[in-house]
Amino acid sequence: MREPLRVVQWATGNIGTRSLKNVIEHPRLELAGLYVHSEGKAGVDAGELCGLEPTGVRATRDLGEITALGADCVLYMPAACDFDEVCRLLESGANIVTTRGEFHRPDGMDPAVRARVEAACGRGGSSIHSTGSSPGFITEAVPLVLASIQRRLDSLTIDEFADLSRRDSPGLLFGVMGFGQPPAALPEGRLTHGRTSFGPSLMLVAEALGMPLDSLEAGGEVAVARRPVEIAAGTLKAGTVAAQRITVSGMRGGRAVLNFRATWYCTTDLDPAWNVRSTGWSVRVDGDAPLDVELRFPVPLEEMAAVSPGYTANRAVNAVPAVCAAPPGIRTSTELPQVIAELG
Repeated sequence: MREPLRVVQWATGNIGTRSLKNVIEHPRLELAGLYVHSEGKAGVDAGELCGLEPTGVRATRDLGEITALGADCVLYMPAACDFDEVCRLLESGANIVTTRGEFHRPDGMDPAVRARVEAACGRGGSSIHSTGSSPGFITEAVPLVLASIQRRLDSLTIDEFADLSRRDSPGLLFGVMGFGQPPAALPEGRLTHGRTSFGPSLMLVAEALGMPLDSLEAGGEVAVARRPVEIAAGTLKAGTVAAQRITVSGMRGGRAVLNFRATWYCTTDLDPAWNVRSTGWSVRVDGDAPLDVELRFPVPLEEMAAVSPGYTANRAVNAVPAVCAAPPGIRTSTELPQVIAELG
C-alpha cells in the first residue's frame, strides 16, 4: 500500500466539509479528487470550499472523472446512498469509507443489494465500511472495548443526549425530525427509526460477543414545550414537540441485553418533565465487571455547530488506512483492526 494514500472526498455538507479539511491537512493522505452535487461548487478549488489555501484540486460533478483517478479511497458522505454510484466506485478499484449507515451489518442488508455490492468489491478488489460517531463509534467501538473486560454481560445501555437549541437547521429540525409540530403530526416512523438506524450496530456487537439477539424492539416518546421558546432554527410554540426520545433494544432470552436510547431536545422546560443531560453519551455495563462511563462534549452550545461535525468526520478519515488494507468486501467494525488516528 503506497503512501500517501490518495483520497477522494464525496459531497461537502457539514460532515463532508470537515472531512475534506481533514484529508487536506492529514500527514499521510493526499486529496486526489472532490465530488460535489451543487452546480455552484463545480470547478471550485477544494481548499476554498473548506476554508483552506488552494490545493489545485477542483470539484467535479462527473462520476467518470472520479473513477478515472485511480484513488485508493473515497470518503462517501452524501445525503442519501446511491447504490449505482457505490458500485461504480468499488468496481473502479476505490475503497469506500462512508458515514452512510447502509453497510454496518451486511447480514441485515437486502440480499440482492448485498450481492451486487459484494460483486462490485470483487471486481475492483475493493472494500467498503460504514462508520461515524453514532452509529459507529458509540454503538460499536465503545461497547466492544467495554465488553473486553467482561466474562459475563447482563446488559449494556447507551444513552445519547443532544441539545439542539443552537443548531440553525430549520429543514432538519422542523421538517425531518418534526420539532415544533403537534405530537400527532410527527413524521411516520419517526419514533421507531432506531430499529434501522441503530439496530444493525446492536446486532453486530451481540453477534461478535457470541450473544446473537432474538429480536429488536423499537419505540419512542415525545415531550412538548411548556411555553413558546426561541431556538436557533426558529420558534417552538407551546404544546409542540420540543424533545424526542427513541429507544431500540436488542432482546435475548426475553431480556433487553443491548439498548440504545437517544434523547434529543431543544429546551429543558418540558411537559412532561424529563431529566435531560448535556450533549454527550453515557454507557452503563452490567456484568461481572460493572462500568458506568460518561462521555460529555465539553463545548459551549454556541460553538457546537462548528465542532460537532468532527465527531463523525474524524473517525471516517482515521479509518481510511485500515479499510484500504482490508480484503475486498463489506467490512464491519468487528473485522477491521482498531482504528488508530495518525496525528503526527
